[in-house]
Amino acid sequence: MPIESGSCASARQAKQKRKSHSLSIRRTNSSEQDRAGLQRDMLEGQDSKLPSSVRNTLLELFGQIEREFENLYIENLELRREIDTLNERLAAEGQTIDGAELSKGQLKTKASHSTSQLSQKLKTTYKASTSKIVSSFKTTTSRAICQLVKEYVGHRDGIWDVSVAKTQPVVLGTASADHTALLWSIETGKCLVKYVGHVGSVNSIKFHPTEQVALTASGDQTAHIWRYIVQLPTPQPTADCNQMSGEDEVEFSDKDEPDGDGDGSSDCPTVRAPLTSLKSHQGVVIAADWLVGGKQAVTASWDRTANLYDVETSELVHSLTGHDQELTHCCTHPTQRLVVTSSRDTTFRLWDFRDPSIHSVNVFQGHTDTVTSAVFTVGDNVVSGSDDRTVKVWDLKNMRSPIATIRTDSAVNRINVCVGQRIIALPHDNRQVRLFDMSGVRLARLPRSNRQGHRRMVCCSAWSEDHPICNLFTCGFDRQAIGWNINIPALLQEK
Repeated sequence: MPIESGSCASARQAKQKRKSHSLSIRRTNSSEQDRAGLQRDMLEGQDSKLPSSVRNTLLELFGQIEREFENLYIENLELRREIDTLNERLAAEGQTIDGAELSKGQLKTKASHSTSQLSQKLKTTYKASTSKIVSSFKTTTSRAICQLVKEYVGHRDGIWDVSVAKTQPVVLGTASADHTALLWSIETGKCLVKYVGHVGSVNSIKFHPTEQVALTASGDQTAHIWRYIVQLPTPQPTADCNQMSGEDEVEFSDKDEPDGDGDGSSDCPTVRAPLTSLKSHQGVVIAADWLVGGKQAVTASWDRTANLYDVETSELVHSLTGHDQELTHCCTHPTQRLVVTSSRDTTFRLWDFRDPSIHSVNVFQGHTDTVTSAVFTVGDNVVSGSDDRTVKVWDLKNMRSPIATIRTDSAVNRINVCVGQRIIALPHDNRQVRLFDMSGVRLARLPRSNRQGHRRMVCCSAWSEDHPICNLFTCGFDRQAIGWNINIPALLQEK
């Protein structure tokens, strides 16, 4: 009778294991439908106050958990069998290889190396198998903590910037490529004031720290300072946007964008002329901001310079030069005479005006693509975002390297930091908005389900830490701004 060779026996054993594994998977799949039906019947039979959509979602999530861990358990068993087989083979080969015996040390080293490889494979498999489960829980948590409250629809083109007034009454401001800036009632979503003084795209809007005055930057190479007077309408009860049926994320097309022709912005009061016009730039003015106190303003332009102006006289105080390419943003410190400017030259610069006789500048290099924005936080930190898909947190006392780096899957646009809670809001080109803490830990992603959220690139974000209804606002090139309620205590507790 012929004797079966060792290689044939090993092949047969491996084939049997694969067959056993496939049968296990087949049994698992074949029983999923029956098990889901049984669980659904049990759930429906219980006296629960949960809506049916919520119960169905819970059932699907628990079913997914069970399936993932069952598959993971089977894969782990197979890996353990492979480890045992490898150990047996190494023990057998240790007797003679090429006519020479392996020492115990060599055998132990080889076995340890092979085992470590399989251990790493096991870890990788575990992470891959459980990532979907973690993602499911993260999405569900985000829906509960981050809720869409109001949509502000009225612009006829994309919205580049969004800002919240620092004085009473608190209103929302948006700057749009349709050559206008609009002020909104946060509670009702009604347009209160329309500014039409620019003849180019309005790229930025910022409110004066103590007066009802706004500062806008435009593609017409100017920045305007204009006064507004608003009277807030009486809030009307609105339907909860989060009670819509369905939980799956959907893709949007351009035809789904809100139509600005039928909005209420056409009949709101209009401001046609500025109090002051700042006109020293030779290119598009992409951003502007108030220095602390509101007596001076800074502008950033595509002419590669930033200008510091005296607000009362409109005179140019300083021209800040040094960037090699177009500027993309500027921001001022809330309590000190500090300015940061960001540029397409992959750097951002810190300008210090605290000493009237010395105007120092520091260059921060750490990105590999356009720095889209750089903003101050509490203390001596700056957060920068870039088209290189990273966000970096810097200590102003150490320019050489960031203290934290956040890596994302899409270019980052104008970021904003919740100063009190130290939470960073990241608007992305891929229509997502993510929340991180200052150490780089991801906290949540704003939901994009139930036909909510932005349909195109998200351009900017702005926190309003004291508003009782909306404490985060986002705007995008889908011509709308959105107000969100972020449950910050719950968000930090989830972390």
